[in-house]
Amino acid sequence: MPGMKQIVGLIGWLLLSFAAAATGALASVQAASFYQQLVQPTWAPPASVFGPVWSALYAMMGIAAWLVWREGGWRRQRSALTLFVLQLAINALWSWLFFAWHHGALAFADIVVLWLLIAATLISFWRVRPLAGALLLPYLCWVSFAAALNFAVWHLNPGILG
Repeated sequence: MPGMKQIVGLIGWLLLSFAAAATGALASVQAASFYQQLVQPTWAPPASVFGPVWSALYAMMGIAAWLVWREGGWRRQRSALTLFVLQLAINALWSWLFFAWHHGALAFADIVVLWLLIAATLISFWRVRPLAGALLLPYLCWVSFAAALNFAVWHLNPGILG
């Protein structure tokens, strides 16, 4: 692919990743105050940790998708890239379920589906370009932690996250 197409592709995949982040952020406008009201497990990180971690993860996701896209574009990598886009949508939905709509159980179900989609995307990406799969490993680890946190917070706050 020509150099300019590569640059445009990278920007496009990063924009798509951060568009998912922005969609989730819209649901999280009041997240800080809501999060502070919740009973937290002792191992829960402070709210200030989430923004920087997610920013780094979204950047790595965009780069990973770009690396796969470079190997033949949508035509050749349709299944792997479709998994990627699907997991982005499920990722963005979680914030709405948890922070905007206060549905702990549905948020937990969403994050379990998200974890499965990330694992499938990681494997698909790894088969195309191992570096692309490796870039998703921190994301899978963080979502594993987030799933445990979601479960714990949901169970500690049944009246709020029923």
